[in-house]
Amino acid sequence: MDSMNSRLAWRGWIAVGGVRLVNALSRRLGRGSGTVAGGRVGLLIDSSLLAKLSAGRRVVLVSGTNGKTTTSAMVRTGWGGDVAGNVTGANMPEGHVAALVASSSPRAVLETDEAWLAAVVKLTSPEVVVLLNLSRDQLDRANEVRQMAQRWRECLDSETFDGIVVANAVDPLVVFAAQTAERVRWVDVPTAWRGDAASCPHCTRAIVFDAGDWTCECGFAKPANVTATLTSVLEMDGRRYDLDLTLPGSFNNVNASLAVVALAELGVDAQESLGRMRALTTVQGRYGLRRFGDRTVRLLLAKNPAGTAALLESLVGPDEVWIAINAQVADGKDPSWLYDVPFDALVGRHVSCLGERRLDLATRLTYVNVSCDVVDDPHALREGTGEVTLVANYTAFREWMAMTTPC
Repeated sequence: MDSMNSRLAWRGWIAVGGVRLVNALSRRLGRGSGTVAGGRVGLLIDSSLLAKLSAGRRVVLVSGTNGKTTTSAMVRTGWGGDVAGNVTGANMPEGHVAALVASSSPRAVLETDEAWLAAVVKLTSPEVVVLLNLSRDQLDRANEVRQMAQRWRECLDSETFDGIVVANAVDPLVVFAAQTAERVRWVDVPTAWRGDAASCPHCTRAIVFDAGDWTCECGFAKPANVTATLTSVLEMDGRRYDLDLTLPGSFNNVNASLAVVALAELGVDAQESLGRMRALTTVQGRYGLRRFGDRTVRLLLAKNPAGTAALLESLVGPDEVWIAINAQVADGKDPSWLYDVPFDALVGRHVSCLGERRLDLATRLTYVNVSCDVVDDPHALREGTGEVTLVANYTAFREWMAMTTPC
């Protein structure tokens, strides 16, 4: 890739300097990871900075309600070598700017917030866009999911976007969003959550689901021309690939399948990309084992009904589970989403309810006859032995990362 000199005029260079200075100060003062504040300053100095930094790079965008951070990590890892990316999960333009300032790599994988996808597609001209799923999220401040699908559809229209879309063929809202793109690689992956796609986005009639297929009377249906299919193995181009991931959960097999297809479009052999992905054991602390007193804790992040349902479905091992729920701005202040989660999957396990909304959680669990305790002081759980699974939403997850140490 050409040096930044070929892309940045004097204003751009001042903006880059501002990004570096502010983010360095942020880290030194302990005000954060240095990935947002500097990016915000850079964009104030030069509003076109993201477009300038993206020019000349091969860019992949990954978006969806759940799985963005992990799938982005899989694409970066599977691509091999030095790849720029917003590895801390700062997934809006400020974070993208900081990530691209921090790296001179000619390749970039950017996790992108669903609401910002249209703007970021326009600014970065990505080679590939990966669409994972669409479901409701943080209802007090996020757009209605149908509106989000419509915005995706408009930004990916073949008249304005000439890249490749890798899309989940089993999610009707993702299919609706990707239909207008010229080049789509549909991936048939198990997708259990259908609570936000009960009616057709074209005609509003009920969508009929039958196992992994779905149709509407108006003709809207699951695409037949799929590029890859995930069952017990990934089938693509007449070959079968065992995933054998280190990361747990069937949902991560789904993430990996979309990542493999995206990388194949970039010219990376599927066997090679999977070999690299298998080295991933944790992503930003998620899925990893940590020490809390005498306990070994596996940390899992869940922030909405669809994501939490997928995590609960994948739980194996110890019967003891801790769930920590906060309701701060980053989490969404409305915890009513707990009533859309199929917590009956926890029947037979014992749950410790933690976090600011532990009483709301305990009430919800009681309705489905899940054994639970309300724990006011999490340090009371430090004693004991064995491994426990902790499911937490955003701010609760950060708190537990700070309270625990790597094993």
